[in-house]
Amino acid sequence: MSSVPSEPAVNLPPHALPLLAADRGTRVVKGACPHDCPDTCALRITVEDGKVVKVQGQPEHPSTHGALCTKVSRYPERTYHEERVLHPLKRVSAKHEPPRFERIGWDQAIAEIAGRLKAVAARDPQAILPYSYAGTMGMLQGEAMAGRFFNRLGASCLDRTICASAGGAGLAATYGHKVGMHLPHFAESRLIVIWGSNSIASNLHFWTFANQAKRAGAKLVCIDPRKTETADKCHQHLALLPGTDGALALGLMHELIANDWLDHDYLFRHVDGWDELRDRALAWTPERTAAECGLTADEVRGLARDYGTMAPAAIRLNYGMQRVRGGGNAVRLIALLPCLTGAWRHRAGGLLLSSSGWFAPFKNPALERPDLRAGRPSRTINMSTIGDDLLREASPAFGPKVEALIVYNSNPVAVAPESPKVVAGFQREDLLTVVLEHFMTDTADLADYVLPATTQMEHLDIHTSYGHTDVLLNEPAIAPVGEARPNTRIFRDLAAAMGFDEAAFHEDDEALLRQAFRDDVDLVQLRERGWFKLPLAEAPFAEGGFPSATGKADARGADYVPNYESRTSDPALAARYPLAMISPPARHHLNSTFVNVKSLRDIEGEQVLEMSAGDAAARGLADGQLVRVFNDRGSYACRLDVSARAREGVVHGLGIWWRKLGADGRNVNEVTHQRLTDLGRAPCFYDCLVEVSAG
Repeated sequence: MSSVPSEPAVNLPPHALPLLAADRGTRVVKGACPHDCPDTCALRITVEDGKVVKVQGQPEHPSTHGALCTKVSRYPERTYHEERVLHPLKRVSAKHEPPRFERIGWDQAIAEIAGRLKAVAARDPQAILPYSYAGTMGMLQGEAMAGRFFNRLGASCLDRTICASAGGAGLAATYGHKVGMHLPHFAESRLIVIWGSNSIASNLHFWTFANQAKRAGAKLVCIDPRKTETADKCHQHLALLPGTDGALALGLMHELIANDWLDHDYLFRHVDGWDELRDRALAWTPERTAAECGLTADEVRGLARDYGTMAPAAIRLNYGMQRVRGGGNAVRLIALLPCLTGAWRHRAGGLLLSSSGWFAPFKNPALERPDLRAGRPSRTINMSTIGDDLLREASPAFGPKVEALIVYNSNPVAVAPESPKVVAGFQREDLLTVVLEHFMTDTADLADYVLPATTQMEHLDIHTSYGHTDVLLNEPAIAPVGEARPNTRIFRDLAAAMGFDEAAFHEDDEALLRQAFRDDVDLVQLRERGWFKLPLAEAPFAEGGFPSATGKADARGADYVPNYESRTSDPALAARYPLAMISPPARHHLNSTFVNVKSLRDIEGEQVLEMSAGDAAARGLADGQLVRVFNDRGSYACRLDVSARAREGVVHGLGIWWRKLGADGRNVNEVTHQRLTDLGRAPCFYDCLVEVSAG
């Protein structure tokens, strides 16, 4: 663990600090959940004498309806955590040694960082790289001021692909943008296919509407390699092999065609490339589909019959299934299913993967001020290949060596694939690494400077969603704890120290808030009740009108793409590493967030691997023993959970734990690879073969 000199006079807990008159008493503040989750809940934050004492869901918000997940309801515990970083820190140990830091002042930290960035920029500003993702989904504390800073600097651009870009590219290729059904209408569906989503754990408010439909007589089907908590509550669970979702979609199409469960008029008027897709689907008989997916032919036929004859039928697709080589094409094929049956004619029919594209026409594209780049060239580096890219030397193809890295809203040492290479890159003594953080994460442990950032309770922000269509406001509920500063202020301070004097860097957060959206979004209403609902049609594609160039859904070129690593695509590799591994999040973690919240970590216990009883017996392994999960890329140790949640041939490395909290200081990304998906340049976390032995 990191060590810093203790200074009791400054490290007083927040409730021990002097109260201003305005802080006294009780008040309720409107907020928004900042985390990478489709629900984007509206929060009701109760503050007593300047301290947050309770976080609840807003009962008036239509999709939150007063309920929060276990994780976010513990947000005060996270905000006031005893391990919170409260002041700027500077590294005093070598990067291959246990991390040691000393406290420094903000002025010194900003001056030293700016001085080193100036030296790098004088050689080539593209040697400087931002690294960020969805530690906050807020538009202000995400990229508003950060984007301005890196554009003005002329730094390299980051291709932010680590979670959803394969699925996003698949939707965009098919519909024209990331759009879909409206969340509340699932309550009216007669069939709901929950595909690649453990909704009870990761999309709780969708599950509320699905449960309403279930009580009204709807059938719920879960498609997932893992028998999740959601599968437990559905009428049927299809445990297909990882990465075979596209094959299953084609097999369903075969049966829809063979039985004429088609809306010919919808296909004729609103789909391009139907004839090509039809010919491709007819090759995927139920028997061929079942063999590829690890299902039975009757399971394929039965699901096709339900989907073709029960209306309105809705699909809730989520991002787990697209984290494989063919993830983009799999999303394309599944997204075409409601076009075959005309399910889009009903407001309770169709598909939802992401609603984020609905916000695009309302957003201000100039918020991050791309004009500040002033036409200078800039390369783009993929965040999913950061392990390789930090180890590259300068070359004409790659450009300059990465000399400086500024990390915010992310923990790449824990979450990026093939972590042995990621760690090696971050351990470079010649790499300047600045991390904006709440805690000493695995990434912060390898930083040169750690700057304390505010949590959602302590700053202003505005949020969109990828699971509903409301804009949400987050008001600051308390003053920043310790010396924490909002991301926006930190990047303003860096800009000033770099000598950037453009007006864009003098605009405060209120000004950024006013610039985030076009006038269609009523900021007065947003401030009064905490959210604003976008004005959208209830059945958006009942008569086509997709946001594509032609207004039609596009089926051209969509096809099944098998995994890089599977028994069929690479038999030799599968002979050595016969277990397919997926790494879904542990129920009480959100990626690597909340891992250090003690009450939640106590529930999870420790890093585990779920394995079927048959696979465990074949290896002489027993429930509860320490095991080693390995392949050619690396290995990590964890506790074995012999579980009915795992089908034979597939194991589940539940994540994402901080490496330093693992049994051997490693986590599941020790064995994942950096190869990218067919569309969207995304990582293939669930396209991974391993073997397991006694630890």
